Amino acid sequence: MFYINNAEVLRLTDKIYVIGHKSPDTDSVTSAITYANLKNALGMKEAVPAAAGDINAETKFLLDHFKVPYPEKLTDATDKKVILVDHNEMAQAVDNLNPENIVEIVDHHKIGGLATGKPIFFLNEPVGATGGIIANLYEMNNVPISKEMAGLMMSAILSDTVLFKSPTCTPRDKTAVEKLAKIAGVDPMNFGMELLKAKSDVSSKSAKDILLGDFKKFDFSGTKSGVGQIEVMDLKDLEPKRAAILEEMNKMKDAEGLDMIVLMLTDVMKEASDILFVGNAQAAAGFEKAFGGKIQNNSIYKEKVLSRKKQVVPPLEGAFKK
Repeated sequence: MFYINNAEVLRLTDKIYVIGHKSPDTDSVTSAITYANLKNALGMKEAVPAAAGDINAETKFLLDHFKVPYPEKLTDATDKKVILVDHNEMAQAVDNLNPENIVEIVDHHKIGGLATGKPIFFLNEPVGATGGIIANLYEMNNVPISKEMAGLMMSAILSDTVLFKSPTCTPRDKTAVEKLAKIAGVDPMNFGMELLKAKSDVSSKSAKDILLGDFKKFDFSGTKSGVGQIEVMDLKDLEPKRAAILEEMNKMKDAEGLDMIVLMLTDVMKEASDILFVGNAQAAAGFEKAFGGKIQNNSIYKEKVLSRKKQVVPPLEGAFKK
């Protein structure tokens, strides 16, 4: 149990916020809730789940279904001690976070250069979702998993792996979903389709909502970038909003001094993405190099591209590497 029960952390009397990245998605929010629950079960004084922004429609649907309270919204981490879940880069973290106040990290993304002044518990595994890592920690520490927590962790895996279609999916993810679905008492694939429907409903979303719904910032060897993603059942649903989305991308690029913004419009049924681009000439050259094509109508269409983490960020990193 000492594996995640660092005595120094357990002795902290401060409230510890367990929090995911900005523009929180389902894995980010549910990981905060389920890991805070685990830490409290293991004796932490007060681990509080938080979200670094508004939660999306898919996550609301999920929390309402399992009757789990929404996490606290935390957008300013000044003087607060935190456990980071589902990210490990300061550019994606809650505002005004001091790296010295990070006490733990649990994640499944690339390691992004975050530095701390002292050793901390940092668990990073190459699986489809942070939720699956946390489910394993429950088992390792012999903490029973409730129906509610099982439902949240199962849904995080289904959402992040796009019902196992994403190349980020591993055999561990499928095994975890099978176990968790039995505890949650749901058919995972049927429930997963309900999640996708909730996630892909863009009828009431503004262009800005679509851009920022799942958005992360990156620095590709000095090229300051933002990379977002929206998943839908049919790309035709986004066509009426395309011009407005591009306008919002340009506004954000200029307002935040970015070199480029990339937005994946992902069709989960056809397993393809229309990758939108706005940016300067140098960034455009790198974007075309990354995806082996020419920008047409502000985008490059790519078959079998579903994952930002594995199929979009690495090619961009390679294209801009100096």
